[in-house]
Amino acid sequence: MSTVNLAALLLLGLLLVMPQQSMQASLIDPIAEIERSNCKIAHLRLGLVFTSDVNERALQDSGLYSPDSEDSSVDIAGRRFHSGTLNGSSIVYVKTGSPSVNMATTLQILLARFSIHGVIYFGNAGSLDKKTMVPGDVSVPQAVAFTGVWNWKKFGSEKGKLVFGDFNYPENGENLLGTVEYEKINMFSPSEAPKEVFWLPITTSWYDAATKALKDMKLRKCYSDKCLPGKPKVVFGSKSSTSDFYVRNKAYGDFLNDNFDAKIADTASASVALTSLSNEKLFVVFQGVSNVAGETSSDSGVSYLASYNAFLAATKFINSIPTPRLACE
Repeated sequence: MSTVNLAALLLLGLLLVMPQQSMQASLIDPIAEIERSNCKIAHLRLGLVFTSDVNERALQDSGLYSPDSEDSSVDIAGRRFHSGTLNGSSIVYVKTGSPSVNMATTLQILLARFSIHGVIYFGNAGSLDKKTMVPGDVSVPQAVAFTGVWNWKKFGSEKGKLVFGDFNYPENGENLLGTVEYEKINMFSPSEAPKEVFWLPITTSWYDAATKALKDMKLRKCYSDKCLPGKPKVVFGSKSSTSDFYVRNKAYGDFLNDNFDAKIADTASASVALTSLSNEKLFVVFQGVSNVAGETSSDSGVSYLASYNAFLAATKFINSIPTPRLACE
C-alpha cells in the first residue's frame, strides 16, 4: 500500500472513532471562532508546517514568532497547532513529525480545521548534486515527486528503471534483488477526476513570488562557533525527491539525479504538495541543505544552520505576500 493511501486511511479512521459530539466540534476551529466573534482578526491565515524539533527551535530562536495569547494552541489527534503571528503575518504552525504519512495526515487536519489561505513548508534535505547545492544552501524547488513508491519486479521478469545488478561491485551483473519500476500516484481533487501523476508542481504564483522576494537574500553563515566554508545561497527551480528513507548513499543519489534530474531529497515535501493540491490550496517549499549524499553527515551545527536558513527564507516569503480578508461576523 502506498504512503499516500495509508495517510488517507489513517485520517478516515480518526474521524470514524470520534464520538458524534467530538466529531462536530472537530469541524470548527476554536481559535478562529474566538477571533471572529470578537472581530479581532478577519483574514485567512497561512499554514506553516515542518517535521522536526530542530525546525521548531529555529522558529523559536528567531524571536519573530508571537503567539496570539497565552492559550493560543490547540491539540488535535496528538498534534499541537499554534496560532500567532510571524513577523506580523498571521499563521498557524504545527510540527508534523516524519515520515511522510505523518506530514500528510497532520496537514489534512490543519486544512480541515482552520481557515488556511495556503501552505508553507520548511525543513532539512540532502543534496544529490554538490555542484548545485551544498550544506547551508536553501532550495526552492519547482516540482517534487514521491520516488519511494516502487513496483518491485519478480527476478527475471521485465526490467524496471532501477536495476540492482548495475550496482554490483566490483563488476555489474545479475542480482537477485532484480529491478524496480517507479510508480505514479493517484491525485484526487474536488474539481477534477482522479488522475495518476508523478511530478507535483509547486503553485506557480507562489513560486514566482518566492523568486522575487528571495532574489538577493543573505543567509546565515555561522551558528555559535560553527561557520560554513562558503557563502550560502538560495537555489531556485530544482526538482526534489521525496521518500520515507534518507538518501545517504551516493550511488542512489546519483541515480536519482541522472534519471529524474532530482537535485535534492527529503521525506516530506511531496506529501505537502499532494495534500495541498488535493485541497486546492496554494503551497511552496523551502529546503535547507544539511548534507550531501555519500559524504560525511553534517554535525548538529550545520543541520541547525540549514534549518534556520530555510526558516528565514520561508519567513521572508510569508511577509512578502498578502492574505485575503474574511468578512467579520
